[in-house]
Amino acid sequence: MDDKALVKELVNAELITSEQGEGLLRDAITFGRGVEELVTSKNLVAEKEMAQAKSRLLGVPYAAVNLSTIPDDLLALIPEETAKTYEVVPLSREGSTLIVGMVHPDNQKTQEVLRFVAKQNKVSMGAYVITPSDLSLVLRKYSPYENTFQSALRSLNIKPEATKAAGGQRIVGLEDRGMGKTEDAPVIKIVASILKEAVNLGASDIHIEPQRKSLRVRLRVDGELQELSSMPAELHQPVLSRVKVMSDLKIDETRAPQDGRFRTNIFGREIDFRVSTFPTPAGEKVALRVLDPETGLKSLDALGLVGHNREMLLAGIKRPYGMILITGPTGSGKTTTLYAIMQILNKIGVNIVSLEDPVEYTIDGINQSQVRPEIGYDFASGLRQILRQDPDVIMVGEIRDAETAELAVHAALTGHVVLSTLHTNDSVGVIPRLVDMKVQSFLLPSALNMMLAQRLVSQLCGKCAKPEAATEAISQIIEKELSRLPATAAKKYSKPYQIYRAVGCPACKGKGVVGRIAIFEMFQMSSQLAAIISSGMSEVKILEEALRQGMVTLRQDGIIKALEGTVSIEDVIRETEEV
Repeated sequence: MDDKALVKELVNAELITSEQGEGLLRDAITFGRGVEELVTSKNLVAEKEMAQAKSRLLGVPYAAVNLSTIPDDLLALIPEETAKTYEVVPLSREGSTLIVGMVHPDNQKTQEVLRFVAKQNKVSMGAYVITPSDLSLVLRKYSPYENTFQSALRSLNIKPEATKAAGGQRIVGLEDRGMGKTEDAPVIKIVASILKEAVNLGASDIHIEPQRKSLRVRLRVDGELQELSSMPAELHQPVLSRVKVMSDLKIDETRAPQDGRFRTNIFGREIDFRVSTFPTPAGEKVALRVLDPETGLKSLDALGLVGHNREMLLAGIKRPYGMILITGPTGSGKTTTLYAIMQILNKIGVNIVSLEDPVEYTIDGINQSQVRPEIGYDFASGLRQILRQDPDVIMVGEIRDAETAELAVHAALTGHVVLSTLHTNDSVGVIPRLVDMKVQSFLLPSALNMMLAQRLVSQLCGKCAKPEAATEAISQIIEKELSRLPATAAKKYSKPYQIYRAVGCPACKGKGVVGRIAIFEMFQMSSQLAAIISSGMSEVKILEEALRQGMVTLRQDGIIKALEGTVSIEDVIRETEEV
């Protein structure tokens, strides 16, 4: 596909500006990369919009993939390796016509392969343009976890009576059969199948846990742990060794915790895994954090930041300096929100430097650095160095101590945008927390820009979520919270209130939920808030000012999302408190 033609199409569709188009063409020549690849790496255009632009340019129709309409036997027509290599998958068969989805319909080698497939299966071909994400979805159907796992397990031919139970001990029986080596194929397949299934299910964490008589594997999906499989205890040591080899950890160190990391290609994209070992009486436990850019790098809309809150944040990040602080418990998505903000700010004329522990997702154009406290390179020392890097935007993964807090405040006062996180219960607690960390209160009105708080709740499946009348008790909670909102925000909803419940369907694999979405509350610095800080502040007075600004509380934002069918009202009530 001609790069100039693609840029022209994207500009005409108002997906990029003329200046961005010229920059893309220059970069394509400089770096020897295609425009489409550059657009994807810079997150300039959404996948669907890019696919539709290619569709118009090439005259090939675009289609969104529906996995439930692709039978397993259809996949046999295009082998898995062929599908991965040439980025083409079968979608349906209509009589003697095989319909395929292609990421690059103009690729000559792909077209040759399809001609061979057509001749071999005596079918004619029809094609659609699909997105890389839809390609990944179909590729996941090729290797069901249970089949791969059981096949690898059978090939090991373990005889429990010939070995000792796990407990961090050396498994003689496995080594006698040559199975104790980490390069052994069945063990490699078992670990690979666990990693693939974790990505397939959208898991955030993998737990490989030795029990007295078994090895348990659990995944954290949508915030909840669920068991994936239970293996013979004899597999503990070889599986553990395989993970250690992949993450470059010491295999013979079993008494002390170790941290590592590795990257691997799964379903056609690079996935990072952060690894932590932990000694227990039954042997070493391993926890792997799954860092999938497809789920970890999101837009503000995908995060659940919409309406008034979204407009307030966009206005806040356009200011030339000041701190934007996000608060919430561990696992509430604070870092994901920081990444979304950085992607918006990531422009040619802006120097963004981050300090993270660790760097979770790599973003082109942002200077990301991982702190290493063990060698004295912590957030505080890193902040001192960052100020010598001529930054416009500074991201500090977390403000943990008084020294970091003071340095971050002074960075904001000297003309920088500072993004960071704190641990408090709500946005109102940000200012008192900074004062507790010995930041002088008179500095805060000039340094602070915005305070946000967030929580994660399960997102209902849009395919099977059905409305139902709210109970009297729920209606009273809804009415009470809506009555506190500005009239313009509350007038959309009236009695009888309808909430939504999802019963499960093929699209959500019977769970009724499809991932998680955030609920937010935020307010900004104002002259009234500055006066409260200087005259002896209290959380009550700060809350009153936030509400005067029209702040939508966590519970109110959740209730609005529940009334719109995005989340469950029960989840909102459980995760939030009445203000």
